[in-house]
Formats: sequence, structure tokens, C-alpha cells
Amino acid sequence: MISNLSGASVLALVIATTAAAQAHAQTTQTAPTETPTGGPAPQSDAPAPSTGTSAAALPSPQAAAPTQGSASSVSEVVVTGSRIPRTGITSTSPVDSTSREQIKLENALTILDFSTELPQLAGGVREAAQGSDSFGAQVFDLRNLGQSRTLVLIDGTRAVPFSFRNSVDVNSIPASLIKQVDVLTGGAAAVYGADAVAGVVNFILNTSFNGMEVSATDRTAEAGGSEYGASLLLGGDINDRGHIVLAFDYTQRDQALAGSRSWAATPNQTVAPAGGNFTDVASGREFSFTPAGQFTTTPQTSNYTSQYPLIEPLTRYNADTFFNYKLLDNVELYGRGMFSDVKTEESGTPGPGPVTINQIVGINQSNAFVTPQIANQLTFVNGVAQVLVNKSLPQLGLIDFHTDRQTYQVQAGLRGPVPGTSSIKWDVYTQYGRSTETSPITGDGLVTNASGQNNFAALANSVNIFGPNSAGLSALGSTLQGNERTRDQAVISGNVSGDLRDLFSLPAGPIGFALGYEYRRETATIGQDSALLDGNTYLEGSLAAYNGAVTTNELYGETLVPIVKNLPLIKNLDIEYAYRNSKYSLFGTHNTSKYGFTWSIDDNLRIRGTVQTVIRAPNFSEFAAPESSLPYNDLVTVARLAPRYAGDPCVLGTGNAAQCARFGAPAVGSVNSFSPSYLQGNYFFGGNADIKPEQGRTKTFGFVLTPQIVKRFSATVDYYELDLRDAIGVIQPIAALNSCYVLDPVASNPLCSLVPRNPTTGALDNTFVNNQNLGRLDQQGIDVSINYSVPTPRWLPGELFRFAYQANFVTRYTIQNNPAVAAINCKGTFGATCSSDATTLVQPDYRHNATVSWVFDRGQVQLDWQRIGGVVDSTPGENDKIPAQDYFNLNSSWRVLSWLTANFGINNLRGKDPPFVPTSGTFNTFPDTYD
Repeated sequence: MISNLSGASVLALVIATTAAAQAHAQTTQTAPTETPTGGPAPQSDAPAPSTGTSAAALPSPQAAAPTQGSASSVSEVVVTGSRIPRTGITSTSPVDSTSREQIKLENALTILDFSTELPQLAGGVREAAQGSDSFGAQVFDLRNLGQSRTLVLIDGTRAVPFSFRNSVDVNSIPASLIKQVDVLTGGAAAVYGADAVAGVVNFILNTSFNGMEVSATDRTAEAGGSEYGASLLLGGDINDRGHIVLAFDYTQRDQALAGSRSWAATPNQTVAPAGGNFTDVASGREFSFTPAGQFTTTPQTSNYTSQYPLIEPLTRYNADTFFNYKLLDNVELYGRGMFSDVKTEESGTPGPGPVTINQIVGINQSNAFVTPQIANQLTFVNGVAQVLVNKSLPQLGLIDFHTDRQTYQVQAGLRGPVPGTSSIKWDVYTQYGRSTETSPITGDGLVTNASGQNNFAALANSVNIFGPNSAGLSALGSTLQGNERTRDQAVISGNVSGDLRDLFSLPAGPIGFALGYEYRRETATIGQDSALLDGNTYLEGSLAAYNGAVTTNELYGETLVPIVKNLPLIKNLDIEYAYRNSKYSLFGTHNTSKYGFTWSIDDNLRIRGTVQTVIRAPNFSEFAAPESSLPYNDLVTVARLAPRYAGDPCVLGTGNAAQCARFGAPAVGSVNSFSPSYLQGNYFFGGNADIKPEQGRTKTFGFVLTPQIVKRFSATVDYYELDLRDAIGVIQPIAALNSCYVLDPVASNPLCSLVPRNPTTGALDNTFVNNQNLGRLDQQGIDVSINYSVPTPRWLPGELFRFAYQANFVTRYTIQNNPAVAAINCKGTFGATCSSDATTLVQPDYRHNATVSWVFDRGQVQLDWQRIGGVVDSTPGENDKIPAQDYFNLNSSWRVLSWLTANFGINNLRGKDPPFVPTSGTFNTFPDTYD
């Protein structure tokens, strides 16, 4: 069972004005608000909402004692989704938030520990994502639209990407310093630039922290994968002219193997035996060796899946500092320095399995290890027998990438009011970040030596290759230097923002505006061992190196116009417009825009909406990655790749007979299309120099309900739509085969060319999954957030009960892989057919997170209910289903002393196993979605 029993104690030694118990809830409630961002501009410590809501807020404990930068000293804030400071923190775009209080309550050591509960976030990459190129990173995927379409910000400015997909490892952000996390959905390209297609996740950090806080957390799992760590926060004023915050975080996560979870066992995932299967080529006689080393003529297999890493080990160090200092009365210097070192182990691209030998070698009759039993099976010609050896090599260990990733970012800026004005401010800053990654690979080896001699053949007569205990074969192992990756990002930005009240005001108020310029330079370098470049390894295939850069120059503007106020049925009516001109060094010039409005009918109801155009330029992985390859038959021999191939429809009998005949496919049932020998050639993947930016339109429309007749109640309902054309992605063989032979069986179907056939045998011969512009992604849905608090009855202890419900309903989700083929319905499905990046493989049409909190003067107890809706197999002709999954967590926090708070919780309260899906891959489930 995977119940995660977690007990944590948080010790906060506090001085100055910082509250002692960070998780201690207050009993009062403010008016409903949108959540402010951080960012280079002066920010507010405005009240942060409770779990995931943009509709209502509870004050943080620090609200009682304002610190520098608090709401009492700053009259304007900047909301996520806009660069215009405003006095009322409302937004035209829907924003959902998670507060520091909630993060503390869940004993979160890393972003992963709490982010997986947010309904808008799909699985992305989690610690069990074996075989990905994330190497221990946690990335975000909004709306199942892929990690490349989610922009991650830190206080309103870009975080440093680590991958060629522009993804950010959010675990490099210190959880201890987070004040709140804003999730904006519906696109934000006009405001923030490229990559904000599905939306934005903005981490707002507690840069005004005063005092000292020490915390220690232990999250103990029953069957491995425990996590523990500590953090230290320090904050104080600098000569009454500035402020500085220092944060240090340490996290350690233990490894858990698949054998520690009964549901992860995959007895059908067998490979060549450790003892070996041997075939005399001349006579066809076969013999093998059992796991005990006994000679037999019965073919053997081995199963190593219990040794596969289910949860990756992790060691993480973070050191961060944030500061601001008034150089002059009207000029402030500010900045940050962030550093993260993450060490982890993962199985990498080929998956976790061992090296397998499958080749013919010459066995000498004089070989000292050839017993009479063996000799009787062999045919010696001139003293040499040709023998086909099929044997796995556990002596080398399983494939393991020992990744060390270091990420840092430095930022420095100046800001202040425009001389002669009271409501216009200027802000210029520059930031530079780099992520470097080294991944020595163990468990693999070189096929040939420097002189071209086959290494296994060279050992065949000098060491014992017969049986499972062939210690001499460990000499075949070689540490490879793989994926030496570096990503740099440099940003220079300047803007002027505020309102025109010093010049004039409309009857409903002054016009707000923001004008700015941003320059970005992104560079990417990846180096590979020469053996990886040449494909001279047993398991890695052929990988490529790259070195390149792309620059972007952007001009943007935004305006907020108050139209009317204080009229019947119109308390306020504002309209908003944003425009951005983006010039890419490689992709030309493109424009994006945003139209929005917010209409407060009265104190009970506010309506809002946006229409935006979005653009995303190709990232390095999509336009620049050279072509690499794996053996095509890895799709049936490597468990994690299994979802990408579901057999040949023509052989299985599910394909259109005329189309199968047209392309010369084998007859129904004539061969086994799941046999490794059926998939000839290679599985090619990589970038596409001819790729072009993807463009689309997003719409949102919703309302915020705060009925004055029902105290402490609020609700938001927002409809969203994303229509993306020329979407960039890959088409896996399962989707190409189904499109060609099942869904659109016509000769002109362009997807048929991605899965060509051998002209002689009709078997599948190579497959091509290079990045390309697909046809269209179209998703529509509704987000709902409800919050309600009621005082506890007099006969019960405590102050109030708090109810929160946050849900995402997907009403439509289709993917059109090419304009010439029909769209695929992906709503409520699972499988690679509906995944454009082969990362998140589950697309539920409903998710929610609901909490009930019992709040006391000194703490609270919270029950959390996470539900993931049921899904069906997206493969045509398949009807497998995964029922809805429910997870319950119980968390509590209690202020024991004025300086001591203790938290205790149980995650996965019922000890629920993830759903068993034997066709999913390595672990019989989808670790990207299910705990």
C-alpha cells in the first residue's frame, strides 16, 4: 500500500513583527479579492486566499502586524495577468491561488508536495516519470496541453528553464519562502510573452519576511520513498532604508523500488535471461541456464521490474536572497539571487532495464567453460561453433543516470516614481540565469572498442558467458557521459506603469497603463559521449549534440479604462486592452493582443471576460534538436514505451482492408505484430528546422458571486476556451497507425508516411516522430471555486468550519494531428494517442480538490478530498476504462507555544493503490497522474 504517513514539526523562532505560527488561521474574513503578484514592482502583502481560490480570502497571520511592503504601506498592487498597478485587486482573467498557510499545513518540502492537487494542473513529470529527459525535475502542465505551453514566473518575472522544452524545474523554487502560488488560465501571451499559451503559474515569494524561522519536516512513507528536510528563513531591515531576506532549504527523498509496491509488479515484462539462451546456428539446437545456473533445453526469461526505481532519490539544496534598498528617496535598488543544486538518479531515455546481448559469436572448442553438456549441443567447424547468444547482463546494473543539476539566477533592478508625478512609476531590471546538468550513465557499455572489435565477441572465449553468474562480463560496462546540458537565459526589461490621474481622469476614474520593452537571449548546449553520438552503446541508441541561440525583442503596452461607476446595475465597468509585438531572431515578427472587461453589478456579483490571441515560438527541442534514434522494437521490449504502440491494425484485423492492401500490409493474423522482429529499423525523433510558431485564440468568461445575504460565502465560475492552430507536437506510432488504417483510411492520409512498411514483407519499417506543426488543439471547460465559512456551534470547540471546493470540468477536448485528417476526441481519455508530448497520458474531464477545515484559535484540522475523473482508452477499438479515483489527506497544525508550531498529517488516508492499467507501461499505472 502506498499510504504516505507524514508527521512534521515546524519550529518558528520569531522576532520583530513576524507572526509566530505561520499555519495559525484567523477567524475574520476580508472582502473577496483577486490575488496580487510579487514582481519587480512594489507589491502588497494583501490577504492571501485559502486553498485554491480567487474568490475569497483569509488574512495571513502577518496581516495583524504589518511589515515592510504590507498592505498598510502600499496602496497599489499588481495582479497576476496584468502589469498595471491598481488599488482594487481584481482581474479580468481568472486566477486561482494556493496560500502559504495551505503549503505549510501540507508539510510541503518541494513544490511537488502540494501542486499535484491543483485541478488545472495535469500530471506533467513527477518523480516516477522513468525514461523522460526531466532527470528528477518537476514540471508543470496546465490543462494537459504540454509542459511547453505553461509559463512559470517568480514574482512576475521569468524563471530559468532547465530543458530544451523551456520547462522550469519548479522544485528549484524554495517551498519555505512561498507566500502564495497563482495559477492563471486562459493564456497570457500579450502580457507576459511567449509560452503563456495554456496559462501562467506565478510563484509569489515572501520577500518582506521579518525575523527568523526554522522548520524541520519528515514525510515518512510506509513502503519506501520517504522525504525529509529543513529550512531556515532570515529577514530584517537595512538601516531603515531597505530589507533583506535569506532562505536556505534542504530536502532528501529516499528511493523506492517497484518491488516495494505490489501493484507495480509486472510479471509479463520479461527479457532475455541472466543465464542466457544459446542457439547453435548450424543445427538449431537450443540450450539455456536457469536462475540457479542449471543447464536446460527449455528457453528461459528474466524479470527485473521489481528492481526498477519507482520513486527517484533526490537530494536538493537551495540558497536564496532577496533585497531592496533606497539609494535615493525616489530610487530603489532591488534584486535577488537564487541557487539550487539537485542530485537524482533516473533510468533515462531507454528505460531502466539491463543491457541485453543478442548476437552470434564464435565459441572455440577449446573454450575452458564449454562443458560436455554444452559441447553436445554445438557444431564445431574447424574448432569453432557459431552460437546465437541471447542474454541479459545484470552484472552491469540497471541503466542509471546520475544527474547533478545546478540552477542559479541573479536579478538587479532600479525603480521609483516618475519625477513630477504621484501615480506613475518606472522600473528597469536585468536578470541572468543558467542551468547546468551532468548525467554520467552507468549500466550500459560499448558495443565495439576503439579498433572496431566487438567487445562481447572478444570476451566470449576468455570469460564464462554461460549461466547467470558470469562475473567476467562486468568488464563490458562503461560509464558514459550523457546529456551534459546547459541552458542560459538573459533578460533586460524596462517599463513605465501607473495611471494618468495627474493629467486627467474620466468620470469613472483615471486610466491605467503599462508600457515596456523586454529583450531575451536564450542559449542551449548539449554534449554527449562520443559513443552516444555514434550509437555505439547497447541501450542508448543514437543521441545528438547541439549548440545554438535565439533572441527575442518585444514591445508591449496595456491599458485599463474605467467606463462607468455607481450607476444602477453598474457599480464599476472597466475595459482592458493589451498588445505585444514580438520579434524573434529565427521566426519573424508576430503580434498578440488581449481584450478584457470586468463589470461589478453590485457587491453581490461581478462578471469578467477576456479574448486573447496567443503565440508560442518553437523551443530548442522542437526546431533545433538533431535527429536521434532508438531501435523501433524498443516499443515492445521497453515497458515505458509500450503506450506508444498498440500493434499493427492490419494484422490485428481492426484496420480498413482496402487501405491495408493498398500499402502491402501482411494478412490478418499472419504474423505477431507485437514481436520485436516485426518492428524493423529505428524510431527516429528530433527537431524540425522548418517548424513555425503556433498561434491561437483563448476566451474566458465568468462571474464572481459574493452574496451579502450569506456571510463568508463566495464562488467563482469561469468558462475557458483555447483554440490553437499549427500546434507543435509529435505523433506517436499508435496515433499514426490508427489514423492511417482506422480513422482516415485513404491513400492521401499524410500520417501514413510516418509509419512506412517494408516493401517486401509488409512489416513496419522505421517510424518518424519528429516535431511538426499539427493541425489543431481545441479545449473548452469550466473552472469552479467555492468557499464558505460558518462559525462552529456553541456546543463544539473551535471558531469556524471552512469549506473549499475547486474543480475543473472539461467540456470539449480534441486534437487534430493534421489538417487533412479528422480530429480525435480526447475528452476523458488516457493513452499516447491524445498526448502531443508523450508526457501526460491521462486526460480526465473532471478533477476537483475539496477541503473541510475545523479552525481553532491555536490551529486547525483539515480533511482534503482529491478526485480524478474516470477515463477510457483513446485507442480506436479499445474500451478499457479507469474508474474515477479518490484520495483523502488529513492535515493538522497547532501552535503549541508562541514560538512553536507542530504539524501532523496522513496523506492517502485510506492507503489507496493507484489504478491497475497493465497496458500503461512499466508500473501498470500512470505515475504522471496517480499517486
